Amino acid sequence: MILSETAEKAIAAYGGRELWQQAETLEVEVSAKGLAFVLKRRPFFNRVNMVERVHRPFSRLTPIGNDPAITGVLDGLDVRLEDSRGTVVAERKNAREYFRIGRRLFWWDDLDMSYFANYASWNYFTLPALLMRSDIEWKELEPGLLDARFPDTIPTHSRIQRFRFDRDSGLLIQHDYTADIISPLARASNVVLRHSRNSSGLLYPSERRVTPKGPRGNPLPGPVLIHLDIRDFRLT
Repeated sequence: MILSETAEKAIAAYGGRELWQQAETLEVEVSAKGLAFVLKRRPFFNRVNMVERVHRPFSRLTPIGNDPAITGVLDGLDVRLEDSRGTVVAERKNAREYFRIGRRLFWWDDLDMSYFANYASWNYFTLPALLMRSDIEWKELEPGLLDARFPDTIPTHSRIQRFRFDRDSGLLIQHDYTADIISPLARASNVVLRHSRNSSGLLYPSERRVTPKGPRGNPLPGPVLIHLDIRDFRLT
């Protein structure tokens, strides 16, 4: 598979092609807060644990809500809740279909939040592997700027997204999308504020801020929809 110069530079910046091709699982600790949680009447994430598959949409988040024993699981297009023994206590097939109308405009339950948080995090954290996927159509608009067209088989914010990377280092600067399950008007900019290295020296985005996207394509200073702190980023 032939990749653009920008994609190759980004993959190299985040550990290299071989590392991400051989990796199977990603483990990370996440804290998150912001207006998006408040609007959907959801508790903030305080150092929740996530385990994700690198090469297919699968993510586990513990705890998903106020009960520390409940894990939210994204498995492809489906979502479920499991207790501490791994028993399924609730599930929803084709979870995205449930966001079209109704009470989700005003509040989300654990299954709703599990779908949103898991697919969003899987897209964010596995980015180097996403750049190598043949089912995503990547187009380099200019050095450092990529457009992506996602297939229906990948749960994600919107089918068309844009990624801006530093031209010199290859590190991600900004990720623009529309959070379709919230609203067709929920145009957002996810800005990387800081990069860190894990214990093995791997570089990763460790602080992100999501705000509305301005009319000229620039991220607005507020309100802060989601603020992410990412720790203990590990590939296995």
